[in-house]
Amino acid sequence: MTDIKQQALACRDAAHAIAQLSTDAKNDLLRSMAAALEADADAILRANQQDLQAAKAKGTAGAMLDRLTLDPQRLAGIANALREVAELPDPVGLVTRREVRPNGIAIERVRIPLGVVAMIYEARPNVTADAAALCLKAGNGVILRGGSEAIHSNTAIAAALKRAISDAGLPAAAMTLVEDLRRETMVELLQLTDIVDLAIPRGGEGLIRFVSEHARVPVIKHYKGVCHLYVDKQADLALAQRLLLDGKASRPGVCNALETLLVHRDVAARFLPAAIEALRARKVEVRGDQATRALVPGVAAASEDDYAAEFLDLILAVRVVDDIDQAIEHIRRHGSDHTEVIASEDAASAERFIKAIRSAVVMVNASSRFSDGGELGLGAEIGISTTRLHSYGPMGAESLTVERFVVRGEGQVRHEDLLG
Repeated sequence: MTDIKQQALACRDAAHAIAQLSTDAKNDLLRSMAAALEADADAILRANQQDLQAAKAKGTAGAMLDRLTLDPQRLAGIANALREVAELPDPVGLVTRREVRPNGIAIERVRIPLGVVAMIYEARPNVTADAAALCLKAGNGVILRGGSEAIHSNTAIAAALKRAISDAGLPAAAMTLVEDLRRETMVELLQLTDIVDLAIPRGGEGLIRFVSEHARVPVIKHYKGVCHLYVDKQADLALAQRLLLDGKASRPGVCNALETLLVHRDVAARFLPAAIEALRARKVEVRGDQATRALVPGVAAASEDDYAAEFLDLILAVRVVDDIDQAIEHIRRHGSDHTEVIASEDAASAERFIKAIRSAVVMVNASSRFSDGGELGLGAEIGISTTRLHSYGPMGAESLTVERFVVRGEGQVRHEDLLG
């Protein structure tokens, strides 16, 4: 038996123990895990510096380096996220529907843990803690396979979390960090259909495609975030500019950052010059269509590839559209089903946008940066699903459970005539 299969089997056995914990026991565990992170803060930050030095030596920069970086504030945020998850309602055992059939049997739909979740991720040491917290809250075991670029950070975080699990008298294998980072080991993990219940890849498009192509277990994909802001002719233009600057410039290297701006032709001349000036003041490179370049000197020409790009950088594609229908068509063609925003004071236009756009998150007069599990009340998130399976959009603890039927009767049978 291979090492990865042994690890997966141990995690599955441990998951049974986690699934039987009470809500209070799980919440106490999560609070202990948060305290363990704080106690090991110096060691975790030293380990992160090792990863950062190695990444810089390889020429890593921009969004990838930002995602890899930990500092005292970010580490405190990770610990606080675990405490926030502890405060959330327990999804396990939740009865989502109950009815009594004409024959008297009572039928309930009840949430139960998935079992074993394999988390495959890159350059995001915070995911080690977030994924562990959410999976344990939902009664699951979790197998974490981070990238080589964050191996020291992930190992240090995992050591603190596993210590808290062991100190609670629980099997440490409930949270298993894979240290063998060979691709063939990851492929084997993704094909353990009798052990692993779900795989969630989180990282670059290449990683997600690799996981999707090689997995035999179910996969929830978190593809790129090509997020749009559409400024309607009925928009409050000052409000729209606030959404634009926050969505593009506050943290461009994340998946909920804006990548394309669409502006209704009727307000383009009033909106774009000031908006682009504000973007340039924040060092954002703007690439626009012919109409945009006619209104604002010095804007580079946008290509069709730019409109489909997840820049993850201070770059924005801009297009002037004739109406809301053209904006919707653009998003359907170039979007990635992640997050779309409309700025409009017209309720009918907003509802039209909501109904026509199929993305996981649609926002009206609010920044795309709120497309985040913590901001949407999930505590932390294990990813943002752009796959229409049992979960769509930011995934919290409830998304790591499934519904089953529980039937309660008093001796009812289906065929009385066969019993006489």
